[in-house]
Amino acid sequence: MMKGYVMSYEFAWLNYKNKIADGFGDCLKKVALVGFDTSDRTDASILASAADEIKRASSDIFGKEALITASTNSGTDGISIVFDKTLNMTDGAYCINTRKNSVTIKAASSRGVLYGVFRTITLVRTGKLGENVEIKESPASSIRMLNHWDNPDGSIERGYSGRSFFFKNNHLYTDDRTREYARLVASVGINSVAINNVNVNDIATGLVSGYDRNELIDIAKIFGDYGIKLYISLNFASPMSLGATDTADPLDGDVAAWWKKTADDLYKDIPQLGGFLVKADSEGRPGPFSYGRTHADGANMLARALAPHGGLLIWRCFVYNCQQDWRDQSVDRARACYDNFIGLDGEFDDNVILQIKNGPMDFQVREPVSPLFGGLCKTNMMIEFQIAQEYTGQQKDVCYLIPMFKQILEFKTYNGSGDGIIRDIVTKNGKNGCCGMVAVSNTGDDPNWTGHDLAAANLYGFGRLAFDPDVTAEEIADEWSRITFGVDDLVSGSVKQILMMSWPAYEKYTSPLGIGWMISPGHHYGPDVEGYEFSPWGTYHRSDRNGLGVERGKTGTRMIDQYNEPVRSFYENLETCPDELVLFFHRLNYDYVLKSGKTVIEHIYDSHFEGAEDVEKMIGIWSSLQDRIDADRFERTKKRLEGQLKNACEWRDRINTYYFRHTGVPDKLGRKIY
Repeated sequence: MMKGYVMSYEFAWLNYKNKIADGFGDCLKKVALVGFDTSDRTDASILASAADEIKRASSDIFGKEALITASTNSGTDGISIVFDKTLNMTDGAYCINTRKNSVTIKAASSRGVLYGVFRTITLVRTGKLGENVEIKESPASSIRMLNHWDNPDGSIERGYSGRSFFFKNNHLYTDDRTREYARLVASVGINSVAINNVNVNDIATGLVSGYDRNELIDIAKIFGDYGIKLYISLNFASPMSLGATDTADPLDGDVAAWWKKTADDLYKDIPQLGGFLVKADSEGRPGPFSYGRTHADGANMLARALAPHGGLLIWRCFVYNCQQDWRDQSVDRARACYDNFIGLDGEFDDNVILQIKNGPMDFQVREPVSPLFGGLCKTNMMIEFQIAQEYTGQQKDVCYLIPMFKQILEFKTYNGSGDGIIRDIVTKNGKNGCCGMVAVSNTGDDPNWTGHDLAAANLYGFGRLAFDPDVTAEEIADEWSRITFGVDDLVSGSVKQILMMSWPAYEKYTSPLGIGWMISPGHHYGPDVEGYEFSPWGTYHRSDRNGLGVERGKTGTRMIDQYNEPVRSFYENLETCPDELVLFFHRLNYDYVLKSGKTVIEHIYDSHFEGAEDVEKMIGIWSSLQDRIDADRFERTKKRLEGQLKNACEWRDRINTYYFRHTGVPDKLGRKIY
């Protein structure tokens, strides 16, 4: 641990030694446990974690462990934690009641007890727990998941915060940090984690068939102590890759039998296994297409192996042609997800969930909602976000993504008879609760977990949003800043200000008006305007001397037709299509006048200058906190912000120069363009 370092990997936002607000803190000193004498091992381990959390909070805040006693009824002072399965509450739900000098937490599930304890501690720390209040919270999403893209050699695909803390030297391993990770993500309600990369390599292929089985059991046990189910990303061709069969055809009897035995053996050793996550027929990964089969054929075969054990099969929908000819403008990657899956609606088994990226492309700073959410009506769906900022600054640049996620979750698809709001589709419409939210994780073995200290707000925020989509991005930013940096109003207010201006700033200084993909190929950090323009990846902006953008309306690829009315007409009509997405959906000349009153070329110039200026403002705000934040965190974050300014200026100058040279149109304000 670095000298003077406050926010070690053991703490993050769970650093209880920060100053807390006045209020109910004294209640943590005395705790009554009601109904904790359960014989169920799963419940007992989670309840033990809840009791340990209270001890830890009391010890760190007051320097003395809480007085904890078993009881048959709630006390009149201190905190009473009641576990009662007869209560009419869903899994993970809890109720917090306060009276003068007392707090009562009630839940019908052990997860509810754990989440209620974490929430109570947070409210105590932020001074938000008043007298004579009742707080009832129930998780909106049945599945609140993190996907890790960790590889057995310890590397992390699209990882920006160090190396894996699950793998080292081609083996799984556990240590104290494994438990601290489970504790950290459980504190915001995460209940499912896939630990290995969806691009499964040769060594990771063996995870389903016995490789490092004891270590896998250990991880599952640690996760279970915090109410988290372990998922394994698998290689669709595993039986063939491991030499058990000469095919991976999902309709082959020997293949199905192999997967059934594999699942049986796994669940014998890990009864609480959540299931499998699959990337198939995507970016070179094997899948059912090789055998003339459908995604439903492949998914259902695997799902039937899991079904006797209550396991789930999560099938990613990130499927497209990654060998596209840039000359062929009739092929549109943005259509691919919808085109590949819409014809299979209703053909998937009840324990299959389609994991659909939030947009039709790939986690760009701005893109529309995937139309597949509005197309499928008989299929379980999860929405996939990415908090590992692959295209949004890679945790070098601060980019608080929760406002974006909020906008996406509130989008109306108009599927069926109602509005078809995304948040309802992924929280209410799954069969037997088979729906939810997932994020590609942004953690690694860096001391602060997320590389950039402020990037932890995305991890915290995703968990809070998956549990309660009603919470606002501002509320999450304020809460995270207070429990991370303490209850100094100036600090928390300034951090919140930086977070809330960061996504708009990043969008301003990168690719304009929804066009995307002006990023450096391969590593995806920094600008390269034509880096992907002639590639096979289907990621084009088609800029020339007259204009830019991809026409996806009636005169183009007709991707807009994939949306339901009135969304279809809204995007088709230039009078209603929002400026921030106009170049995603339409090709425009540089002199086209936007709703802002600016021409396209004026917007490009202005937004890129403004974006760099916004980063300068963020540096000024952060610099004002120098004497209020410990030196290590202050200097580390300041260094990242200064690097962000350099990146923003590079984006500004390259984009503006590129379009000035294409158009010959000077900047009206006479600013420097090269």
